[in-house]
Amino acid sequence: MSAYEPKIVGIFCNWCAYTAADLAGISRMKYAPNVRIIRVMCSGRFDPQMVFWAFKHGADGVLIAGCHPGDCHYQEGNYKALRRYKLLQKLLDQLGIERERVRLEWISASEGEKVKQVIDEMTETLRRLGPLKIQEAPGEEAAAAPAAGGGHHG
Repeated sequence: MSAYEPKIVGIFCNWCAYTAADLAGISRMKYAPNVRIIRVMCSGRFDPQMVFWAFKHGADGVLIAGCHPGDCHYQEGNYKALRRYKLLQKLLDQLGIERERVRLEWISASEGEKVKQVIDEMTETLRRLGPLKIQEAPGEEAAAAPAAGGGHHG
């Protein structure tokens, strides 16, 4: 039996966090290979629906990373991301999903080491939590099933 390895989706801003991840790769830093990064132009483009889509499609956690406050290429995009992240935390609580499954980090373009540290920490946290288990909403299963009989009644 193999050990559980969490799947993490990373939503990284183009200007800072993605550049830092690229620096970590170029510098040949060794870190957990559990993250699949999606590059967005700004962390302000992150939407809580992206997190739920990732969870629905097998992710155990989502890492959102953007420029440090005050350094956003689009002036205030990271503040927008922070407001959405705080809303998302409340939604996670209501749904019974551990807050640790979603993490927001500020990472500048020169912080390749921080990318390594954050990914390793999040991977360990998710290993401890185990796989994400999402329960179907009542009636969702029935709504997805085709109606019995299925023929045309005319």
